[in-house]
Amino acid sequence: MTPLAQWPASARARVRGVLTDIDDTLTTEGAITPDALAALYRLQGAGLPVFAITGRPAGWSEAFALSWPVNAIVAENGAVALSRGAGGELQRAYLQDAPTRQANFQRLQAVAQHILQTLPEARLATDSPGRETDIAIDHSEFAHLSADDIAQVVALMRGGGLNATVSSIHINGWIGGHDKLEGARWIVREHLGRALDDELDHWVYVGDSTNDARMFGHFPNSVGVANVARFVPQLSHLPRYLACGERGAGFAEVVDALLAAKEAA
Repeated sequence: MTPLAQWPASARARVRGVLTDIDDTLTTEGAITPDALAALYRLQGAGLPVFAITGRPAGWSEAFALSWPVNAIVAENGAVALSRGAGGELQRAYLQDAPTRQANFQRLQAVAQHILQTLPEARLATDSPGRETDIAIDHSEFAHLSADDIAQVVALMRGGGLNATVSSIHINGWIGGHDKLEGARWIVREHLGRALDDELDHWVYVGDSTNDARMFGHFPNSVGVANVARFVPQLSHLPRYLACGERGAGFAEVVDALLAAKEAA
């Protein structure tokens, strides 16, 4: 990982959109920090679209989609998109149709119960009532699981036919071929009418954990906030650049670097 200070100004100046994780990237201790929120407003003022891509549930994300200066939030690892309509109303879109979601929901709940019965230490994430297309086991938010327990939960999810990934706080399981990258492609296509893969060097992705690995590997401009160090041994792809600051402070640092280059160009 290269220090963020070595991100070339020419590459920063070409960026015209921001994709970001939420937990422990925009937020610190579960809340967005003032510097991160101010950075989002600065991006909005500069006319750069911002899409947040998260493993958090749709229900949890609703308030932030309405109150934060972002174009949309893609929740549940790419399955649900939330945004503000022209009149300020909440708009919701799904990657899967209703019958598919309904059938998958029953399978997901069965796998969740199997995990809880097999591993007594496991707990459903407290935001589970807001989840529509996935399940989440808490490993670091309000409960704690060891590395071995986390690996066992992942194995149980995959053994039950689910995709599984580990965020900074949860282990998420879902059915379908989507993930954060597919969610990013979907939201850019739906909101901007553009193909994300045709313009990868015009975007930056900011994240902090293992469920960001595919994004780190796919974008030439990928940045980890400093707390990504916790997950380096488990990351299949490292971010290209590393911020000095952790969490919201690191995100604000990325935005400072980005806008400074664009203003100088």
